[in-house]
Formats: sequence, C-alpha cells, structure tokens
Amino acid sequence: MKIARTIAELREARKDMGRVAFVPTMGALHSGHLSLMTAAKELADHVVVSIFVNPTQFGPNEDFDRYPRQLEKDTEACQSVGVDLLFVPTPDEMYPEGLESSTFVEVLGLTDYLCGASRPGHFRGVTTVVTKLFNAVQPQVAVFGQKDYQQAAVIARMTRELLMPIEIVAAPTARESDGLAMSSRNYNLSPEARIEALALSRSLKRAWSAFAAGESNGSVLVALTRDTLQEGLRDASRIDYVDCVDPITLEPSASIGEVGAVMCVAAHVGGVRLIDNIRLDKPLPHELQ
Repeated sequence: MKIARTIAELREARKDMGRVAFVPTMGALHSGHLSLMTAAKELADHVVVSIFVNPTQFGPNEDFDRYPRQLEKDTEACQSVGVDLLFVPTPDEMYPEGLESSTFVEVLGLTDYLCGASRPGHFRGVTTVVTKLFNAVQPQVAVFGQKDYQQAAVIARMTRELLMPIEIVAAPTARESDGLAMSSRNYNLSPEARIEALALSRSLKRAWSAFAAGESNGSVLVALTRDTLQEGLRDASRIDYVDCVDPITLEPSASIGEVGAVMCVAAHVGGVRLIDNIRLDKPLPHELQ
C-alpha cells in the first residue's frame, strides 16, 4: 500500500491506476469503515482511502479537538483489507489559502433539515472538502455509509448537479451485535455511556415495529421514537432531533406513502454526539431483531 501526504504525491500514485473506488474518512477506523473498503474493492480495480479530520465541518463548540485520531492503527487497518493508496493530507494541503478561503461548495434544500438545521455550516464544510478530495483523487466511484444518511444524500445531489462523473454508492449501516451504529465517536464513550447509547437504536426499532404494525402517521411515529429515546437517556434535554423524513427530499413526512420514510435521531450521550437512522419501509437490520 502506498501512502501519499501531498496532492502531488497522490496524483503521481493515482496516474498508474485504472478504475478507482474512493472511500473518504476522518480516521479512527472501525469495522464499518472496513466494510466500505471491502465493498469498494468489488466496484473498481483499485481502492483509495483518505484520512482527514476536516476542520471546516466542525462548529466552534463542537468536538474537533476531541475527535479520535489513531493514524498508525488506521494505516494497518487499511493494509489489512487491501487498500492500494492511502491519502493523509494536512489542513494546509487541503486549504492552501487558509480555512477562511473564499471558495466553497454548498447544497441547498437537503441541508435545511436534520444535522443541517442543528449544525449550521456543517454541510458546507463537508461538500467543500469532498469536492476537493474528488478533484484530487479523480475516482470513478465513491462509497459512503448510510449511517450518515443525510450526508450521503447531499453528496449524491452535489455530484449529480455539478456533473461529476462519479457514481455514489451508499452502503448499509454497520452495527455492533447489540444494535449500536458503529461510529468513530463511539471511542469517546465511557462504559456507562456506551450502554446508554443503545437508546438510539432501541427507539428506532420501536418506530419500525409501529410502522410494520400499520401506523403511518409521521407525527405519531416521531412521538413514539422520542418517548423511547427519552426513557433511555439520563438527560433527555440532550436530544438534538427526532425526525421522520422523506427518503429523497429529507422533508418531514406527515404521512408515509409509497416512497417510504427514514426515521432519524441525534442525541448527546456522555458528552458525545451520536446519530442513527432506519428506513421504516425496509427490512429490520438483523442486529435490531
């Protein structure tokens, strides 16, 4: 596996590759990330992975400094699944004009809801850095996880509307055996908070069960989900949002029709912000059964 730390090194290594599948990450890799890389290997001749904790997608009071970093371990993990090229840039490499650069990419509409509403500026940072990474790597396909459902939708919209010749693949959420969605932020959970965090997936399972039993009113399903989440959290005031949304537009779903719906939750558990979601109209993940 080759390691590139500059755009120049990346492009030099990339020029000898054919079809490339790209997996952008912020590191602190877990089994979910590795499943994305494994999926990427089935989609292209070569797999490129980036590790970059992007400062522009964090707000002033968010966890940029606390975000887990473990580059040596991550490098070994990438090698273990057959990654061909690992790109590990610095902020100066990605933002040569500084973090307050006057050039950015922004997707409107889809970013009005969920994390876009509760984290102003977050998705502008995401779409800007992903555009930069796409331009640097020049992949034919990029793989994202459905745990960040909104992010995958926003990136797919951006790629399509900016005429980027890149296929966006959204892979299923990877979960621990007890149902907790895998996340790099889980590394920051204490043992007690780790147990408490199961309230997120438990609340989603309740919504899925209610929908499966015939409940199609979005407001009722949101109330059921919020009640279950509140019951499982020590501090219910730390719930960020509970929303039932259209899977395409991400607008709140008053009534769930043929297009289905996604139940999305976000909450702070033990000082760590966690998100999760579930498609109500799709089979229940086996870890939640």
